[in-house]
Amino acid sequence: MTMIDITPTAADKVRELLEESGKADHALRIFVRGMSCSGPAYGMALDNEPRDDDSVAEFGGVRILVDPLSAQYVEGAQVDYVDGLMGRGFTVTNPNYASQGGGCGGGCSCGGH
Repeated sequence: MTMIDITPTAADKVRELLEESGKADHALRIFVRGMSCSGPAYGMALDNEPRDDDSVAEFGGVRILVDPLSAQYVEGAQVDYVDGLMGRGFTVTNPNYASQGGGCGGGCSCGGH
């Protein structure tokens, strides 16, 4: 599976998180929580029970699990870890679902007309 990429910084942070929480044997599950105007809304969780139909990949010593329903939306995505003025945390970006024309338009409803 090469559908997703995880930056070295994010892989390091995931490994730290797993070790700190005593879950070094767990994987990082990436899934789609829903759709928004700018594309999929991603979620992440620690999971040590891969399902039979999961796609599994490993990057920098971190196992990644993706369920079949989320796989089509995860294709081409990158997981990164940011530490900036707006806060810190993991981000998932996918150039395949770049926002089309800003917050409105592109099939998104924006209030009552």
